[in-house]
Amino acid sequence: MIIMSGTIGAGKSNLTKILSEHLGTKPFYEPVEENPILPLYYADMKRYTFLLQIYFLNKRFRMIKQAMQDDNNVLDRSIYEDSLFFHMNAEKGRATKEEVDVYDDLLENMMEELPYAAAKKAPDLLVHIDVSLDTMLKRIRKRGRDYEQVENDPSLREYYQDLIEHYKPWYENYHASPKISIDGDRYDFVGNREDRKTVLTLIDQELLKIGKISQAEYDRLTASL
Repeated sequence: MIIMSGTIGAGKSNLTKILSEHLGTKPFYEPVEENPILPLYYADMKRYTFLLQIYFLNKRFRMIKQAMQDDNNVLDRSIYEDSLFFHMNAEKGRATKEEVDVYDDLLENMMEELPYAAAKKAPDLLVHIDVSLDTMLKRIRKRGRDYEQVENDPSLREYYQDLIEHYKPWYENYHASPKISIDGDRYDFVGNREDRKTVLTLIDQELLKIGKISQAEYDRLTASL
């Protein structure tokens, strides 16, 4: 089981699709388009932060339980970075202390239950996509969700910058599984074929290194690029 991490617009869903096709595995995607809370959240973050995070927490817990019961898959986001968003919002006054306490207690309870709810205790690999604010905004603009655009709400620029700054220590302190960081500014794995091959090779090398694929599997995968 491989999980993605990274800011909004980092390219997690695209790399999930590319990697799952490369490995011949099943992709799991974060529920965004059918999320009724997300547009409300962008319109009034203080009012809907807690509701949105509970919605995501429930969906991701169900998704990771299902994924952990399968042999091979890729998740475009996981439960492991959920608290990053909520605590960042709490720091900005968008959640009360009582909401933070309830959320943290629920998340801790879910994480304690996870090993009993699924065959695996943790992911096999985290693939983190690191991007700058410029790249993030460019990709957000390209996918075209109106409520995410800084042109419609200039205050989102600060929100997005805060996310980038919160992800740096989060990645450094993530120890649930082996991890690898991909430079999303340097490698355009969606639009550039050579960059895509480089990124897939980096991930294949890491899977070989941690013993999740054999040398024969590695040779077959790299030959297919």
